[in-house]
Amino acid sequence: MRLCAPLLAAVLALSGTPLAAQGTLPPAPYAYQQLDDPAQEQAARELMHELRCLTCQSQSIADSDAAMAGDMRHQVRTRIAAGQSPDEVRAWLVSRYGDYISYEPQVSASTWPLFAIPALLALLAAALLWRRIGARRA
Repeated sequence: MRLCAPLLAAVLALSGTPLAAQGTLPPAPYAYQQLDDPAQEQAARELMHELRCLTCQSQSIADSDAAMAGDMRHQVRTRIAAGQSPDEVRAWLVSRYGDYISYEPQVSASTWPLFAIPALLALLAAALLWRRIGARRA
């Protein structure tokens, strides 16, 4: 029993080391640094306002100070500087993080109900209202 206590203390002390190191990493180079080409920077900024921060979930990556948003800003700027179009960068981020990342979701096999259900509910409400108004007149 005496041998287990120091061993347990050592394991607990060493298991916290990776967690402490997470906060000390420097931000990605393009997280807070603009691109040299103003047109590329403008394209990157417009795209960053259309992408959701996965940590904050209510802010775009352009507005968020979260480390994850900084990494995503870096990816956007790096890929735009490499010559990719904003649509190509968005497609890469969506393939990596899912449809939730985009404030402008695309209609696909997994998202079509999000577009169809509100339209069907509106048609159902209109039909019920039409029947109710028609029943009162008769």
